Amino acid sequence: MSASFSTLAEFRAVLASAPDADPAATAAAQDRNGQLTKPPGALGRLEDLAIWYAGWRGTDKPSLEKPQVIVFAGNHGVCAQGVSAFPPEVTVQMVANFEHGGAAINQLSQAFGAKMDVHALDLDNPTADFTVAPAMTEEEVIAALRTGWDAVDPDADLLVTGEMGIGNTTSAAAIGAAIMGGDAAEWTGRGTGVDDAGLVRKTDVVASGLALHEVSDPLEALRCLGGRELAAMAGAIAAARAHRIPVILDGFICTAAAATLEKSVPGALDHAVAGHLSAEDAHRKMLDGIGKEPLLQLGLRLGEGSGAALAIGVLKGAIACHSGMATFAEAGVAAGEA
Repeated sequence: MSASFSTLAEFRAVLASAPDADPAATAAAQDRNGQLTKPPGALGRLEDLAIWYAGWRGTDKPSLEKPQVIVFAGNHGVCAQGVSAFPPEVTVQMVANFEHGGAAINQLSQAFGAKMDVHALDLDNPTADFTVAPAMTEEEVIAALRTGWDAVDPDADLLVTGEMGIGNTTSAAAIGAAIMGGDAAEWTGRGTGVDDAGLVRKTDVVASGLALHEVSDPLEALRCLGGRELAAMAGAIAAARAHRIPVILDGFICTAAAATLEKSVPGALDHAVAGHLSAEDAHRKMLDGIGKEPLLQLGLRLGEGSGAALAIGVLKGAIACHSGMATFAEAGVAAGEA
């Protein structure tokens, strides 16, 4: 299914017409869960995860065999304002590291059997500095959305999106404030580790961007304050919905990209769960804003999709128990009575 949009208005319409989970499969999975050889609710959130996954995959007894991890990379013009502890050249260097299998996300993808793809988006042409102009034109943001959409393998049965882009926590903070409210200080954190003076400077930059672009429309916030890699993640997550592929969201930056979908069309992230709560302070606020409870909380702040990739193991465990356990009837065990 190729991308069928060429404007933000058309992209919004695609979101609004996206399919829902299969109610019959969800009901059948709930029925199966009630017959498994365990006390009701004994597996906690694992039960909810398995039923959620079953509904999106259209079967009461699903398997998870072909997860896909996609890392998108982009460069940000706002880095000229000194918002990061690292120079923009690191983006290019890390893309090479991904391609050679040397990053954390490579190891986690391999550990959990995920196919990993890397897409660098016009790294020689950073987005505009959003303190002086919109980060992207509509044509540029649509191109990034389409890159993300087309990167999704329709045969995948789970999607994780990650990112690399020096300066992108600044964009994520600005997007969070723009679409969820609050001031720059509530949303701006240390990212890759800026010092106190750097945090003040970064907060001022976010405030300047918000003052220049008084955007209430979430997709316009993505265009004016975001980056190509954020837009690509949003496009990939939207494509996954179109294919009924469940999604595990990564950290602060991925969640900011995904939030622009949910705030544009409520329910647009029903096919997604939050993989983890990152160490970036505003991540909890952002997850609350889209109604997601994280599966893990390990103090991660790497990005790349690393926390979400780690959560593949949790989902695999949930599905293994749901689909592999015997029912009381199959095991010849007497079921408890309510």
